[in-house]
Amino acid sequence: MKSRSLIVTTISLLFCYSSNAQNSTTYKLQTAIDVALINNNTVKQKELQVQTARTNYNQSRFNRLPSISGDISYGISNGRSIDPFTNTYNNQRLSSSNGSATAVLPIFNGFQISNSIKQNEFNHSAAKFESQQEKDNLLLNVIVAFLQVVNNEDVLALGKKQALVTKKQMERLETLNREGAIAPSLLSDMQGQYATDQLNIVNAENTLETSKLSLTQLMNMPYSREIKIDREGIDVTMDTYTKMPAEIYDTALNKLAMVKAADLRYKAANKGIKVASAAYYPTLSLFGQLNSNYSSAARIFNATTTNEVPTGDYVIVGGANIPVITRQTNFNDKKISYLSQLDQNLNTYYGVSLQIPIFSAFKNRSNVSLARIEARNAALVADNTRIQLKQAIEQAYIDMSSANDRYKVLQEQVKAFTESFHAAEIKFESGVINSVEYLIIKNNLDRASINLTVARYEYLLRSKVLDFYQGNLKKNR
Repeated sequence: MKSRSLIVTTISLLFCYSSNAQNSTTYKLQTAIDVALINNNTVKQKELQVQTARTNYNQSRFNRLPSISGDISYGISNGRSIDPFTNTYNNQRLSSSNGSATAVLPIFNGFQISNSIKQNEFNHSAAKFESQQEKDNLLLNVIVAFLQVVNNEDVLALGKKQALVTKKQMERLETLNREGAIAPSLLSDMQGQYATDQLNIVNAENTLETSKLSLTQLMNMPYSREIKIDREGIDVTMDTYTKMPAEIYDTALNKLAMVKAADLRYKAANKGIKVASAAYYPTLSLFGQLNSNYSSAARIFNATTTNEVPTGDYVIVGGANIPVITRQTNFNDKKISYLSQLDQNLNTYYGVSLQIPIFSAFKNRSNVSLARIEARNAALVADNTRIQLKQAIEQAYIDMSSANDRYKVLQEQVKAFTESFHAAEIKFESGVINSVEYLIIKNNLDRASINLTVARYEYLLRSKVLDFYQGNLKKNR
């Protein structure tokens, strides 16, 4: 059912993309996430690793079953050889065949099978969590890239709005200049400012396209300048983050897939020590064997007639030599068929096998040492995962708090500069202040407005990162 649902989703997404490709493609956040999850090769590789781990786990369970094998051989001998049918020497050319079937059932092997099953079970679960973590990482990256596009769209819209204000003032000054009512320098100052605003728009457009490119690369889709973003479903509210880093970290330990995967790898490595140590123990097995053979020299003899023939000996009766006559039975021979010989020559052999390890050139000891090193390494990886997670959460929290503080300060700054600019517009149009003073006030407002927009989205991005660590991104999708 999962595979069928994935195929239907893929076809639907590709159809939506191809139907809009000639004009423009509009992506919602959920669509971008779904496309990225379907197209990302790293996610696919992780899923293949899960399948590999599942196969290893299943095989470790199948190892409890008996192993059955068959063997058959056919050969031709010339010259003096032993006939396998009569077990006597034979000088004629003959062909022979041997067949056997063997079954071996393990009874005890130092608990290697049971520990191997548990080890592969841990590895399978870890692979599933690692696959989920890769998907979660991609989910976060797509959300961040999507919000970055939205941020750059807002910066571009703000830049166009600022340029429009400059353009209106420039047009007013052009009219006054034609009438000779102002000094030409006022107009040239405003024209220079308008050119600066246009350059800012070009830079903002390039930044926007770069962020679109980053998003399409995460989705593994072709880039186009015609790509549009649908903001439906995006939460851009500036809620105050109430949770502290320690609380976020505790939640992350219980929810993040990468922490669970690291712990499971450690458990699997510990089981690996027991698997390696099993080589020190004797191995007890039940076995059974069925054998048969065939020889081209094998014949069956049937009696046909009897007659009397002289033996060459004689007895003396009454002084006369009387020859000795014997009765001789005549036979004809017939070749025994291949299948008949196999049936007639069947034999079985079964019993118990005990293998006791005595010396393996220290191979077993080396394997146990390597398994212990692997376990210690897995413990360090699990510990390092927690350390890096804690550090990342603390850094993300500081970045989020800093962005929030900047946003609050910039709000007040924009409010103050907005009032100053309105007053400056009136004074400039009345000739009370010159263009230099006006442009200084306008540029202050423009920079503050852009910084406010950037700080707002930086706060949102940092908040999403903290949500990610708590496993809350899926809820916000």
